[in-house]
Amino acid sequence: MKINWNRNYTTISVYSFIVICCSIIFYLIISRISSLRVHVSNAVSVLQPFIIGLTIGYLLNFILKFYEKKVLTLGTLNKLKQKNKRRIGILLTYVTTLLMLYLFMNFILPQLSASIVGLINNIPYYIDKGDELLNNLVSRLNIREEYLDFAVEKWNEFVNYINNVSDDLVPMLGNLFKTAISGIWNIILGLIISIYVLIDKERFFALGKKIVYSLFSKTGAMEILKLFYRSNNIFNRFIGGKILDAFIIGIITFIVLTIFKMPYAVLISFTVGITNVIPFFGPFLGAIPSFIIIFFVSPIKALWFLLIILIIQQTDANLIEPKILGDSLGISAFWILFSILVMGKAFGIVGMIIGVPLFTIIYSIIKDIIEERLKKKDMPTETSHYL
Repeated sequence: MKINWNRNYTTISVYSFIVICCSIIFYLIISRISSLRVHVSNAVSVLQPFIIGLTIGYLLNFILKFYEKKVLTLGTLNKLKQKNKRRIGILLTYVTTLLMLYLFMNFILPQLSASIVGLINNIPYYIDKGDELLNNLVSRLNIREEYLDFAVEKWNEFVNYINNVSDDLVPMLGNLFKTAISGIWNIILGLIISIYVLIDKERFFALGKKIVYSLFSKTGAMEILKLFYRSNNIFNRFIGGKILDAFIIGIITFIVLTIFKMPYAVLISFTVGITNVIPFFGPFLGAIPSFIIIFFVSPIKALWFLLIILIIQQTDANLIEPKILGDSLGISAFWILFSILVMGKAFGIVGMIIGVPLFTIIYSIIKDIIEERLKKKDMPTETSHYL
């Protein structure tokens, strides 16, 4: 008996079967999410040295490229073979990194520790001073009783929160230090792996290209590699530029705060520099707690601090950052804000840092697809044409 297959119904049946299978797989994953999380955590734990090594290698590649392209091309050094240049460049890269760590551990870390300990010890004094300021403000403004009770209630909640934070801060720092010590072996392995990554980085790229060409058609492989190079370029320029920009802002902030004799200059400069890595919200995340710390010491200096930070951030936004990053993003401020909020909600601080370059890549892919479809329809690709 011959069966007459209908092509359309067969296609619908195959698609239906695929959808049902995917739905079953999705349900099984969701129903066993806790066990899946354990397996993923175990896999990440096993691969942690390699993850650390790849991350270190990626970050140190900025320094290696600087030495290979800017330093080892000068004079007679340019006559060296590429293999020898790579060895010298890696040696200089790790010497530079170790020197920076040494300077941090010997000059910045002790002052940071002293500032944090002094801040914790002075919290009771700051709370008493806050009570005094609040009482003076209430007596001058003659606030109604219900508003006064509400303000006192909120102030007491804030005081209790600060006390709890200060009580938990030292144990938290101790646990953080303990975690860092326990993971020191993974860090050592990561450093060793990063050396091999930097030595053979071109070979790893070639191996990746080989795999891509073997799995996809030539046209598809070229598109995938094009996307990879674009993504790498965006991440390189953004992450490297942001780190350099944060370092410059931290140094400038420290110099200016030292000149104005601000309290906790090292701690505040370090906070401002670190948070400056986060786009858009970074300056606010660094300035607000720093303002509160200075305010309890001297309200006048706190106001001066706001003016100083405003000038520094405006100089950074209009002069320093554009020089370092250029137009590496090519997206509007709205999409930058959107990517920070979404990625920050999903992945926390890390999401806020990598959210912008990651969204830029997704945005560029969608933009290319839309413009390609418009070209096929003989329509203009400029957005201004559709206003």
